[in-house]
Amino acid sequence: MDMIEDLAGAGVDAIQLREKEMEPKQILELGGPIARACRAAGIPFIVNDRPDIALALRADGLHLGQDDIPLPVARAIVPGILFGGSTHSVEQVERATSEGWDYFAVGPVYETPTKPGRPGTGLGLIRFAAERAGRSAWFAIGGIDAGNLDEVMDAGARRVVVVRAITEAPDPSHAATLLKERLVERALADGAPS
Repeated sequence: MDMIEDLAGAGVDAIQLREKEMEPKQILELGGPIARACRAAGIPFIVNDRPDIALALRADGLHLGQDDIPLPVARAIVPGILFGGSTHSVEQVERATSEGWDYFAVGPVYETPTKPGRPGTGLGLIRFAAERAGRSAWFAIGGIDAGNLDEVMDAGARRVVVVRAITEAPDPSHAATLLKERLVERALADGAPS
């Protein structure tokens, strides 16, 4: 779990455990050390889809997809943590801004193997979210890397979720550092807090 400490030092703000194919016991076994490493590094640990797993691992947050358990039910199971959700359309972004989510993700901006069968939503949805989100916290997600980060930010995103841009990099910490530096540079140029 040294990698989590390294990534936190490189500017990664949160780690999400997203395991779609594992059985619950396997997710718990995998997630326990990750949750402990995140706590030690002082960064939030988010569980995908499963409020029961989030509760068992004492996660800091739960990320729900459009077909997952409804937000009010999830809040009843694991109160007092962050709740985030995925959005893939204008209607879903509008709903997310009014339903009381702590944050929401917009995308996948580009087609990505982490979302098989789901086409990219494109930069238009990022522009829409930037116009409509107001003070809501939101993230662009899906196929974002150092090569397209600027165009995603040009469309209005100021926060991003990345997977392969870090996990498949020869030096994950260096990749995270470069992405974070670019995001901070843009925030400073825009006069926004980083």
